[in-house]
Amino acid sequence: MFTGIVEETGVIRGIRKNRESAVVSVKAGKVLEDLKIGDSVAVNGVCLTVVEFFPGGFGADVMHETLDRSTLGSLKPGNRVNLERAMAADGRFGGHIVAGHVDGRGTVRKIERDDNALWYTIGAGREILRYVVEKGSIAIDGISLTVAKVSEESFQVSVIPHTARETVLQDRKPGDEVNLETDVIGKYVERFLAFPAETDKKKNMAGEGITMEILRKYGF
Repeated sequence: MFTGIVEETGVIRGIRKNRESAVVSVKAGKVLEDLKIGDSVAVNGVCLTVVEFFPGGFGADVMHETLDRSTLGSLKPGNRVNLERAMAADGRFGGHIVAGHVDGRGTVRKIERDDNALWYTIGAGREILRYVVEKGSIAIDGISLTVAKVSEESFQVSVIPHTARETVLQDRKPGDEVNLETDVIGKYVERFLAFPAETDKKKNMAGEGITMEILRKYGF
């Protein structure tokens, strides 16, 4: 589990591509301090498992599914990436709950300056935008950000200079693809509400299951 607070930016040392998978090598510094084989690291928002170390960096396997859903497959040696170790049990939630399971890719449509802030307009498909709500949270390349506006084809976030400077956001330009992970809570709520319909409305152990009528009855 992550929080979307980037600890440092690493650099891609190399990517060895197989037929449908890959092995990525990342140069890093801070995240190596207590990292062990088998630990999780979010690389541009994608949860990867450390499988090897080399002087000044680590390597991780990337599955076919991950390559399909994320931008990791398009990375090249020299590209910077956001890095975050899994949160310790006594850590602080500086951002929001981020699983490192990317929902899909979005495209940077526009970047505008507004005094000391930068507005990023991100285009995305309806399968992602259905979970994006104004003032809700979203992870862009593993960065926890607050949604400022939502339309039928895109959403906007406003970024302070520190966030842009300390992450790969400052490298992004219109047309670039980014990894997107929506708030996991919304997906679970949708699943709970849809479950009775998917099981032909059969009664489960709790009774009739969760319905909109039951939620209204108890004041939700």
